[in-house]
Amino acid sequence: MTTAALLACAMLLDAALGEPDWLWSRLRHPAVLMGDAVRFLDNHLNDGTHKRLKGVVATMLLALAAMLIGWGLAAFGPVVEILCCAMLLAQKSLVQHVRDVAEALRVCLPEARAKVARIVSRDTSAMDGPQVARAAIESASENLSDGVIAPAFWFLLGGLPGLLLYKAINTADSMIGYRTEKYAQFGWAAARLDDLLNLVPARLSGLMIALLANRQSQWRDIVKDAERHVSPNAGWPEAAMARALGVALAGPRSYHGQIRHLAWVNESARKEIGAQEIARAVKILWQVWALTLGLVMFGIVISLLR
Repeated sequence: MTTAALLACAMLLDAALGEPDWLWSRLRHPAVLMGDAVRFLDNHLNDGTHKRLKGVVATMLLALAAMLIGWGLAAFGPVVEILCCAMLLAQKSLVQHVRDVAEALRVCLPEARAKVARIVSRDTSAMDGPQVARAAIESASENLSDGVIAPAFWFLLGGLPGLLLYKAINTADSMIGYRTEKYAQFGWAAARLDDLLNLVPARLSGLMIALLANRQSQWRDIVKDAERHVSPNAGWPEAAMARALGVALAGPRSYHGQIRHLAWVNESARKEIGAQEIARAVKILWQVWALTLGLVMFGIVISLLR
């Protein structure tokens, strides 16, 4: 089977099954195992002097181990490749988490805060309804790129080794890629490599959202907002989603009790939003997934005709 055919099967399997509780309540998820590896490196290397150099070494070790494991697993054949790829795609689980926020927001604000706290790292205890909705939509946009488009992209380019490399570095960035006293030096390499690996997928995600929502005429505005975003990559799907929904996203929010005055995305648009806008964002998530699958299938057909 071609890599594109393997990816198409994995995308369909993930969309159908997601992350079944009966399985992951008994086994450790691959992403959890990656987190364990990052934590081990953090505990054993992140101290003393030369933290940036140690962080580079840790990132290289993590990347090398991920690729070697990928090559080893791929040797077992296409069924193992499809299963591993499906495990590391996050379309259905992303949709479920975001939809849960919308459903809770329709009936109970405290419950909606609890649901959105599962998918964002900001403070949620004092959020009002529109803030909950914005947080859910922003998470949906960013995780569409990080959890679906980027893994598919790197699987197409590098097979299972490429996918595991991406997921390992993305996991490391989520754990140590912060500009804090503890991680500013040690997490530098992981954060910069994650930026590089997401460079193309983030822009592809934004472009697909804009095209599907017929917002290509606003691409220059999307680019301007994306370039003002605190992240070099997350702003692209977020800015495109804001215009697809006709809402304002981002803006001030609280982390660990401290307000961060981040720039608004699509600032002049509606800020009073709720469950309806989250539901529309979920619909766009599926549309982007379907377009991605369609492009993969098109590639399969072209390869068969050669």
